[in-house]
Amino acid sequence: MSSNRLFRFPKPEWLSSPNVRTAGVYLAGSLFSLGFFFFVDASAFSRSAKNGSEVHIKFVDWIPAICSALGMLVINSIEKTRLSADSYSYSGSGVAWKARLVLFLGFALMAGGLAGSVAVLVLKYVVHGYPFPTMYFGVANVVANGLIMLSSVVLWVSQNMEDDYTYNLAL
Repeated sequence: MSSNRLFRFPKPEWLSSPNVRTAGVYLAGSLFSLGFFFFVDASAFSRSAKNGSEVHIKFVDWIPAICSALGMLVINSIEKTRLSADSYSYSGSGVAWKARLVLFLGFALMAGGLAGSVAVLVLKYVVHGYPFPTMYFGVANVVANGLIMLSSVVLWVSQNMEDDYTYNLAL
């Protein structure tokens, strides 16, 4: 067992497979699309004639989903190698702490999106005591942000797996 591992248990060999990496990318895409499906479904239902209330999804309901999507873009634009190694070839010194700061901001955006969706659910739907067909708008917002957050984590892990099967072209 190598001494630079964090945990005592060895990493399974099947995690280094290219098929697992591809499956992780597809799983992340399906989680992301499923999350936005819930939110777009709730948005469409709130404006339909089948909605029996005067409550509709407005721009305030969209802000948490926008924050989560932006956080996902920020997090997945960072390579895992930039977090651990300082290199002077990329914009001077201190690349690792810059990458960690940007990663933290991305996770803060996603956490803010999830917390914002819970706040919208509680303040807009639970406090006023709306029945469940109307409360579905807030629940769908929370589910959408949770799935976007989960898809971001799955995509980041699957993109940054140890890939011994690819070639690195460096000058």
